[in-house]
Amino acid sequence: MKKSRYKEEQIIGFLKEAEAGFPIADLCRREGFSVGTFYSWRAKFGGMDSTEAQRLRTLERENTDLKKLLAEAHLDISALKVAFGVKR
Repeated sequence: MKKSRYKEEQIIGFLKEAEAGFPIADLCRREGFSVGTFYSWRAKFGGMDSTEAQRLRTLERENTDLKKLLAEAHLDISALKVAFGVKR
């Protein structure tokens, strides 16, 4: 996944500017991102403040780590089944 050049705090700041009435097209042009990116951010970060965004980032990282652990556990189980000749 491509890393954003904007931090969550900046993104939330852009969203708050738009909520305050700044035209979205002008905001996007000034800051250098597309209108589609703005609406994606609004779907993901809409209504959050910076502490909630940090918590979201932490949970996403933890979720990724847990998925990796689960995949490794399934590989280990599959290897043991093959080693002991257990059919599925």
